[in-house]
Amino acid sequence: MQKLNNEWSELHYMALEKFIDHTLLKADASTAVIEKLCKEASDNHFATVCINPVYVKKASELLQDTEVKVCTVIGFPLGATLTNVKIFEAKQALQDGATELDYVINIGDIKNGEFNNVKKEMASFIALKEDNPNLVIKVILETCYLTSKEVSKVCELAKETKIDFVKTSTGFGPGGATEDTVSLMKKIVGDAVEVKASGGIRTTADAEKYIKLGATRIGTSNGVAIVNLTEETAASSWY
Repeated sequence: MQKLNNEWSELHYMALEKFIDHTLLKADASTAVIEKLCKEASDNHFATVCINPVYVKKASELLQDTEVKVCTVIGFPLGATLTNVKIFEAKQALQDGATELDYVINIGDIKNGEFNNVKKEMASFIALKEDNPNLVIKVILETCYLTSKEVSKVCELAKETKIDFVKTSTGFGPGGATEDTVSLMKKIVGDAVEVKASGGIRTTADAEKYIKLGATRIGTSNGVAIVNLTEETAASSWY
């Protein structure tokens, strides 16, 4: 096991697993692979598994006696679904056992300057907390398509509506997390909203870099290698 030679790693690597959303969102994911993902998450004490909605019920059953939460994606990966459809999808995911929802913002609304629509959609997700008080909601900005001004505006709306997390990326766009973007998101939301960095994070050094910048959750398919402080990269990773 190769440890990174820096003080931050030595002091904090034991808690690194609590930052990890152990992620598998491939289109060809099988039940066997989901079972392996859940076992890895349980063995390594990750924060969540992040999977497509079709596997939420299975993952919830596998992880029911563990501390690992089940996270799923909504309106994924384009965000171009109507809000009422996203909410229907979210409610089904909650019924199946999800406790965290990562939903993709309507990127077209942002590019069109329709920020009232963006805020209304956020409010629709926050309303789900009325019957699910422990629900965690993360809004995926897909920042590779946005300007710094647009990222800032969405982060401000997230603060206003009390979204739990702003998240950088789906992992399916042309770009993932960057230092500049995570720094900007953290600057805008402060301590009011948490930041999830995702997209292209495959090594311990990558994860630590974003945590130092203020991210409190890391979305990655390479969580096992990251928490074991090795520099292996996940083969054919979407995340």
